[in-house]
Amino acid sequence: MRKRNPAATATVFLALITAFLFVFEINLSSTFRLSSAPTQGKIRRLTFGEQRRGKAKQVISCDRSHEKYDLCSITGATVVDPATSTFFLVDPTISGPGSIVEKIKPYPRKWENFPMQRIKELTITSGPSGPECEVQHNSPAIVFSAGGYTGNVFHDFNDGFIPLFITINSIYKNQDVVLVVSKARDWWLNRYKNLLHVFSSHPIVTLDNDTSTHCFPSATLGLMSYGFMALMPNSSQTLLHFRGLLDKAFGHHGQYSIFNPPPKSDSPPRLVFMSRSKGIGREILNQDEAVKVAKEIGFDVILFEPTGKISLQQAYGLINSSHAMVGMHGAALTHSLFLRPGSAFMQVMPIGIDWVGKMCFGEPARAIGIQYIEYKIKVEESSLVEKYDKNDMVIKEPASFQGRNWSSDVMKIYLKEQNVKLDLVRFRDYLMETYSKAKTFMEKMG
Repeated sequence: MRKRNPAATATVFLALITAFLFVFEINLSSTFRLSSAPTQGKIRRLTFGEQRRGKAKQVISCDRSHEKYDLCSITGATVVDPATSTFFLVDPTISGPGSIVEKIKPYPRKWENFPMQRIKELTITSGPSGPECEVQHNSPAIVFSAGGYTGNVFHDFNDGFIPLFITINSIYKNQDVVLVVSKARDWWLNRYKNLLHVFSSHPIVTLDNDTSTHCFPSATLGLMSYGFMALMPNSSQTLLHFRGLLDKAFGHHGQYSIFNPPPKSDSPPRLVFMSRSKGIGREILNQDEAVKVAKEIGFDVILFEPTGKISLQQAYGLINSSHAMVGMHGAALTHSLFLRPGSAFMQVMPIGIDWVGKMCFGEPARAIGIQYIEYKIKVEESSLVEKYDKNDMVIKEPASFQGRNWSSDVMKIYLKEQNVKLDLVRFRDYLMETYSKAKTFMEKMG
């Protein structure tokens, strides 16, 4: 066996110690320079080589198996270039040009051509380099579109905020997120600013107006959706939890200036009677007489037609302080989400609207604990009898006439051409049932 030279061994050992201290000093110096770099809030101008060094390999994945939505995820550092609507996964371990390219329209109605034509397509790609990072975020991004049917309050919630609630609670539960929105128009940002702030405390990144590149630790593109005003089956999060989020966003603002003050303890039950504009279909032709009947029964009636001039805080303040709501089937009944659990809600159902009315407003009302009542009109109460024979399939068998094709022509007949003249004798009976439930609720809850 060859003997070791003690002097040589000592020399090698000292050389190793010197090299270690040299490398350690360099790394410590780099770390100090990095931590003391000038910042503006959460803005840091770093290369992705610095951010990615020492991290695991990054992944882009897209799930296109669902009927209603696509969902793409970037698991790892992401840079967004709003100018090109492109999301880059910058991974120094990738050699050559970008190896993955995915396209997505982040709006949960992918089965329906008309709204999807109005959704901007976003690109996801990967490669060893990308645009320089200008604005650094420490929270992951959730990316979606406020295009499509946005502007119709039902779709604002059904295709926007409820899917956003599902996605955050499914993927980023108890985590802070940054909302990155395509087609985020000024009116939408202003109208829903309080609700958007509940979802995220960070400023919204608007893809259409921003000129800076933004960087995130990860990103999810698209929103999860499970049907009309529905949450994920078997989820611990319910529609009642979503209503709690609405209360956090719109409650406790005390905005009653355009309405009567909140009811006093000795006041009659308050009924919000939802009104529709003339000329758009499903108008209650004898609305004034119906309101008079409600007052005769004992309700304090507020006639309410939601418009852009009425803030959501004001609408919430009115409806949340009331005991009952009555209204014709239509998007405005989305405001029934503002009713307190235990209050009463009557939906007037025109001919041909049964399944739509139940799915859009009946089932959600029951899900948040509202006492739900349906007033299904008789054939004689519909204006369609003036255009179609009573034995026509349009009137006699609406479900058979519609089949599985809820087309624009079908919708035009039942939603646009149809108005209603209530049978006030019959309607009175339903109002009395509503009053009884509202009175009981008021005595319990005030």
